[in-house]
Amino acid sequence: MAKKTTGKEAKSSTEKLIKEIRRNTAKVYSSEQKILIVMEGMRAELSVAELCRKYGISQPTYYKWSKEFIEAGKKRLSGDELREATSDEVKELRKENSMLKESLADLVIRYDIVKKSLDLLD
Repeated sequence: MAKKTTGKEAKSSTEKLIKEIRRNTAKVYSSEQKILIVMEGMRAELSVAELCRKYGISQPTYYKWSKEFIEAGKKRLSGDELREATSDEVKELRKENSMLKESLADLVIRYDIVKKSLDLLD
């Protein structure tokens, strides 16, 4: 026999389903999009509530992004943050590192040859 659900249980399961759907369909914003949204908010052409409705985000999310944006700016201006290398720079550094390792290996081999030659002379 099927178990009857009460109104409270049905409401709870419906709310859980809605939360699960929202969680699975939440839009993911890139860092560039977040910056543009925060900068639009700083221009104050729209209220924060209107801006959040426009982009489908919550106000706490907007304020979190805004705080992160300002903190990153402070760190960058004060010189606390190391400059991030671009992928081209990383490739170039890896190439240089590989060349240096090969040079070192060559020098070690030459050193061993000279050392053995000197041992034979003695």
